[in-house]
Amino acid sequence: MAKTLAVALAPGVWRIPLLGDFVNGFILRDDDGQVTLVDMGVKQSGAKVLAALASIGSGPSDVTRLMLTHAHPDHAGGAAQVARATGKDFGIHEDDAPFAMAGASPPRDHAFLLGRLMDRLPGGGFAALTVGETFTDGQVVAFGSGGIEVVHTPGHSPGHAAYLHRDSGVLITGDSIFNVRSLRWPIKSFCSNFALTQKTAHRLGELDYTTAAFTHGPHLADNPREHIRRFLATHPLVD
Repeated sequence: MAKTLAVALAPGVWRIPLLGDFVNGFILRDDDGQVTLVDMGVKQSGAKVLAALASIGSGPSDVTRLMLTHAHPDHAGGAAQVARATGKDFGIHEDDAPFAMAGASPPRDHAFLLGRLMDRLPGGGFAALTVGETFTDGQVVAFGSGGIEVVHTPGHSPGHAAYLHRDSGVLITGDSIFNVRSLRWPIKSFCSNFALTQKTAHRLGELDYTTAAFTHGPHLADNPREHIRRFLATHPLVD
């Protein structure tokens, strides 16, 4: 059976399984055919993003915006290839923009030994990107009739953001919460500040959406906000 290149989440919204369901990117297409791509996976994923785009009948020339939830190599690794194919620069929250332009992950949480060790190791970056626009919390990026709302949820990285596509009710969560086998926190040492990650993740329980689209794990379309609220209520914050 052929692999599904793009999974429909709502009219005009698709999830791109880049490493199975474990790493995802997203396609948003307006009624006039304009496309926004969100997150590009690891270095080898750029071709998969472009193949997924072709599978829904669109092409690089239809892409008018590229966005990243944050500057980590499993989200920005394939970004340079997609940028070359589309001729577009990137949009990212202003606090992660310097890292995207340097092709480097933000510092990890030094409260954890692995975080300290990871920051001492060479590599782990991605090709430096051109950032054409930076976002701030609460900004509504023009797209369709409702736009894409930027929800700053720092902690996993300083400029980590979720994106709410208002027309469809799809919330792209980023890495505040994973949905790998079940809802869970991201790996502590991969965060810049794990305690802050937990605190700002509560914003995901306050928004209004019909589908939670995780960058790690399959999406949830059956009362997703209640699932997330239950997770947040039963997984207390770190002191």
